[in-house]
Amino acid sequence: MTTTTTTTTTTDDSRPLPSWRDTGARRAVLEFVDRAAAEVPVEERVAVFDNDGTLWCEKPLPIQLDFILRRFVAMAEADPALRARQPWKAAYERDHGWLGKLLEEHYAGDDSNVRVLAGGVLAAYDGISVEDFEARSDEFLRNVEHPTLGRGYLQCGYAPMIELLDHLAANGFANYIASGGGRDFMRPVSQDMYGIPRERVIGSTVALAYHDDATGGTILHKAEADYLDDGPEKPVRIWSRVGRRPLLAAGNSNGDIPMLHFTQHRDRPFLRLLLLHDDEDREFAYTAGAERALDEADRHGWTVVSVRNDWSTVF
Repeated sequence: MTTTTTTTTTTDDSRPLPSWRDTGARRAVLEFVDRAAAEVPVEERVAVFDNDGTLWCEKPLPIQLDFILRRFVAMAEADPALRARQPWKAAYERDHGWLGKLLEEHYAGDDSNVRVLAGGVLAAYDGISVEDFEARSDEFLRNVEHPTLGRGYLQCGYAPMIELLDHLAANGFANYIASGGGRDFMRPVSQDMYGIPRERVIGSTVALAYHDDATGGTILHKAEADYLDDGPEKPVRIWSRVGRRPLLAAGNSNGDIPMLHFTQHRDRPFLRLLLLHDDEDREFAYTAGAERALDEADRHGWTVVSVRNDWSTVF
């Protein structure tokens, strides 16, 4: 595992990655970008990033989960029978303990309650058009405030990671999001938040169906899962969308391990970043759901980025 120590707390906006302290993590990033720009044709410079906990804050609960829970509450208010069924029960009673346990179980390999949640999600948006869903997502992300940080969700992106995206783009990289979160949930704001165009957002999705009509046709959500872009599915979806093995991948959890492994080349520079949330004062401190990833980082020499030690600014 790459370890770092704090050597400075000042921020110089004239240098690359101004919110990164001058530690081993920052040097590893800059050295990689310099090598890639010198050695790799521009069309082969691809970087992929997980979103939840890597590009934006995922605690005390993932942002999209907050969006979904509000929909569950509205459904339970309209139909009292739902209040006795999960996941509507947990949402209606604000039982975040059930939800937190669900996420921990998922990262430990038990998806029994994840399937319960997924069933509710499928029912919640059955029949809605893709345009209507994106409009709801866009309004939520631009107008709802994070429950503890005192800032809007659109301001919950990590400044150092956004600087990294900008630095990569300035050096000819095509940046992609490869997230377990909903593709169509992230698309409305990916350009504004990260400078990543919507067509470069890879994420989970439900099945969709086209219906012909007098307005040019409508694409509707179906109450069927298509795929969950997590774990082994991430490299598959990256290849399906991009057609290249990335040079850089960044994640923060066990679900990102296959994507990070996939970012390995025999004849090209490559970099694998694992974000470590260890700053309870400025953000959150947690390793649940990242234990195996941290072990892999130690064994394979991934660059571990400490929020506490490597970033002078978080948001």
